[in-house]
Amino acid sequence: MSVVVAVCLAGLSLAAVLCVVRLIAGPSVPDRIVALDALLYVVVSGIAVAAAATRDGSFLAVLLAVALLGFVGTVTVARFVERRGSS
Repeated sequence: MSVVVAVCLAGLSLAAVLCVVRLIAGPSVPDRIVALDALLYVVVSGIAVAAAATRDGSFLAVLLAVALLGFVGTVTVARFVERRGSS
């Protein structure tokens, strides 16, 4: 189990670094929003891996709250960008 957790965390770390690079170097605002959304779901996946590794169900409430906040945030920013234009 610890090998699987280590491999998952390594993959999530690589994904997080790639999302941060895209967030910094994104040429447009929608690219940065997508990178931020992907980074949020990397964090959600990390919480899920931690919940599976520790077999503690209390992580799941945090996971659900972070996922819902991310979804609402993404929809809000997407509506803002849609009204403003994609510059």
